[in-house]
Amino acid sequence: MVFRSNQHLYASLINDEAGNVLMSVSDRDMAASKKKPLETAKEIGNSIGKKAKAKKIVKVVFDRGGYKYHGLVKALAEGARKGGLVF
Repeated sequence: MVFRSNQHLYASLINDEAGNVLMSVSDRDMAASKKKPLETAKEIGNSIGKKAKAKKIVKVVFDRGGYKYHGLVKALAEGARKGGLVF
């Protein structure tokens, strides 16, 4: 699931059947840097992809949370695919 606020971007892996959050990553977790927002979104996606791969989670359903699939959401998805997730 993806959530965007006015200042931050969040990505979470949720198990809908059990109703719990498996893992979550946000730009607040990243070290403070002067990267552009699209680069940060790709880094968030890549990070959650690597964490999921470490827990042997490969296939997921991408829930963009009602946001249009462009800009930061698209960059996050591309980063997650690069990190090893399949959706």
